[in-house]
Amino acid sequence: MTEFQEKLRQQHEDSMHRELEALIATADKAEAEISRKDFDGFKRLFHRFLQVKGPAVDWAKIHRPPEESIQPYEKIKSKGLPDDISSSLNKLAVVKLNGGLGTSMGCKGPKSLISVRNENTFLDLTVKQIEHLNKTFNANVPLVLMNSFNTDEETKKILQKYKHHRVNIHTFNQSRYPRINKESLLPIAKTMRVNGDNVEAWYPPGHGDIYTSFYNSGLLDKLIAEGKEYIFVSNIDNLGATVDLFILHHLISQPADKRYEFIMEVTDKTRADVKGGTLILYEDHLRLLEIAQVPKAHVDEFKSVTKFKIFNTNNLWISLPAIKRLHENNAMDLEIIVNPKTLDGGLNVIQLETAVGAAIKSFNNAMGVNVPRSRFLPVKTSSDLLLVMSNLYSLDAGSLTMSKKREFPSTPHVKLGSSFTKVQEFLARFENIPDMLELDHLTVSGDVTFGKNVSLKGTVIIIANHGDRIDIPAGAMLENKIVSGNLRILDH
Repeated sequence: MTEFQEKLRQQHEDSMHRELEALIATADKAEAEISRKDFDGFKRLFHRFLQVKGPAVDWAKIHRPPEESIQPYEKIKSKGLPDDISSSLNKLAVVKLNGGLGTSMGCKGPKSLISVRNENTFLDLTVKQIEHLNKTFNANVPLVLMNSFNTDEETKKILQKYKHHRVNIHTFNQSRYPRINKESLLPIAKTMRVNGDNVEAWYPPGHGDIYTSFYNSGLLDKLIAEGKEYIFVSNIDNLGATVDLFILHHLISQPADKRYEFIMEVTDKTRADVKGGTLILYEDHLRLLEIAQVPKAHVDEFKSVTKFKIFNTNNLWISLPAIKRLHENNAMDLEIIVNPKTLDGGLNVIQLETAVGAAIKSFNNAMGVNVPRSRFLPVKTSSDLLLVMSNLYSLDAGSLTMSKKREFPSTPHVKLGSSFTKVQEFLARFENIPDMLELDHLTVSGDVTFGKNVSLKGTVIIIANHGDRIDIPAGAMLENKIVSGNLRILDH
């Protein structure tokens, strides 16, 4: 860095510190204390952002991870389970990342409160899964929700309904960071408030913030004091992320000096997953490589299914004492993800974020486990929602499993058009969810509705052109069909 660049960097940093102090001055005492902790983390991130230029990785140093560093799930499963499962479970807490809103699916409020199956929300299913574990094995696995300022208030209201369930539920908030103007590199917020126009001035800084905010909340120390050794972390919208007793046993059964501190569940890439982060060997450490870190010239290589065969499901098993040690030694090294956004008024801002899986390189004895695809069942779109609501899956004690009646284990490929994006519109277009047990591929585009008891098999493509409408009649069976044009069914 030249002397001029160093001076400029120092100027940006000084200006940022002044602005942050001015923002804290607008808060009351209790809020100021929390915000000061948040801003300490933000300052560290901003400092590193100003210093790092260019791609975060040197492509020539990237190697495929050695075979022993990513174990097949079958190998771990073959070790069986201990006689005393409850003592293993009593060393575990489940953490769900619950900071996201349902806006991409046209819903207001936390995404975890969207109904996904038989009137059960993501949160209902999670509570049922853990309660079932606790009852079956007479254990005490707590549920911890990492909320954001966007989801905290509404989530806490809902938690009242689980009071009589056999699950202890804790919450903590991830940090609240200021969005920065892309040109001036200063916060766009004028006060600490999060309402009205000021909502757009703030953001939760990605799930990599879990380490700092978990530590700051005091919950980390509380769980360690209760004898918990590991957390199982996953996205709340991944319906495949249930507690796996075989992986847990694998963690707990190692001798104390050979304990794994971090296990990342990965699964085989398909064409649909080419953007997912992958595990690499980099300077003798396992490391998560995200598409945002890849130099432009190598993006196609990164997406190739042959070179990088697996991707990160974001189901992670992490040692609590290791998080405490790394945090207190300031040794957690997470790459910065620079996320550019354009706000409604046209203002260009940047968000500095980190990813929870990126910390893998900081832990001792980290490894990947190549798990079956069934452990990765995210619901990001209404197309995903159609799959999990259908008879492809059966629901048992909060867990979804592929129906035994489906003859092959792969999930059908479903693409619903923009008329189905919002959950309410999506539900209005189906009188009930079609039979999809024998479906391979479904594409629906335009103004299409489905009557009762429709059955879809093989490859089905339904396209209503602009101005046309297609009503699939009740009881219809479509197998390897293309339906296009106009088909109206009117009440007599």
